[in-house]
Amino acid sequence: MSGTGNPDRPNGLTYADSGVSIDAGDALVDRIKPLAAMTRRAGAAADLGGFGGAFDLKAAGYTDPILISGTDGVGTKLKLAIATGKVDTVGIDLVAMCVNDVLAQGAEPLFFLDYLACSKLDPARGEAIVSGIATGCKDSGCALIGGETAEMPGMYEGDDFDLAGFVVGAAERGRLLPDHDRMAAGDVLVGLASSGVHSNGFSLVRKVVELSGLAWSDEAPFSPGQTLGEAFLAPTRLYVKSCLPLIKSGLITGLAHITGGGLVENPPRMLPDHLIAHIDYNAWTLPPVFQWLAEAGGISAHEMHRTFNCGIGMLLAVSPDKVDATMEALALTGETAMIIGELKPA
Repeated sequence: MSGTGNPDRPNGLTYADSGVSIDAGDALVDRIKPLAAMTRRAGAAADLGGFGGAFDLKAAGYTDPILISGTDGVGTKLKLAIATGKVDTVGIDLVAMCVNDVLAQGAEPLFFLDYLACSKLDPARGEAIVSGIATGCKDSGCALIGGETAEMPGMYEGDDFDLAGFVVGAAERGRLLPDHDRMAAGDVLVGLASSGVHSNGFSLVRKVVELSGLAWSDEAPFSPGQTLGEAFLAPTRLYVKSCLPLIKSGLITGLAHITGGGLVENPPRMLPDHLIAHIDYNAWTLPPVFQWLAEAGGISAHEMHRTFNCGIGMLLAVSPDKVDATMEALALTGETAMIIGELKPA
């Protein structure tokens, strides 16, 4: 005999019995709807609840756009957020790792989707995580138009969770970066200061902290008044508002987001085969957090430069005749910009 079973069966299992709460998921959606609403921008209503998010490129002002997409996570920096219980800024990291990448291709980030997976969904903690995502989106002019929350007991344990982000940006045809037609030997390399370690190299960070014998709640040796956890949880800097106007005005010929691989492996990603980036590592002072990591971990300079951003979060290639205008524009947006090298023939 077929049928759907007896809904009144006294010992019948429910989804909640397996560790998944549909009610908690619904409660989280209600909590984050106002957060998504604050990221509204031209082209997106940023309403949640449907099966997909829509974006109107024409309403955003594009006539012949090329779409640029990107995806990333936060890596083992999440282990620090979990250990300290401070989860309200890793969402900014998530957005920054994605939007800074599409920005490096010359694209304006338009809309963002997130994926949050955990063992047991706590609506309050979920709201704190998504509040960081919404803040990052708002500060990047990017609409949070959807996402997914997955409660997966057995896949994750205890307070563990993971984050992934997905962004789509656009640029008018012919405006993408790098612009190899204009890029040439003699172009100046301008470095924009990072806000700290950002979101790369945290497996090494955690190893150094472990060897140091310090706890995340101890005062940071390199940042008096902050705990070690607070110092290392400083969110990844967002470069959209400062760099997008430079892209649209044609002031720069290339951008490199300094993530995993550091200043060794990321600059070549924006260069044609006939050019190399010559970086003067004495052109800026290594920030205290990186000095401490190098000393406490006995890390070589080369290993530091290919693992961490070492104080430079974004690298710009600028024609010599446009350097003054670029530096002036960056100063007006509050960026700390430094000339740290030049392009040379390979």
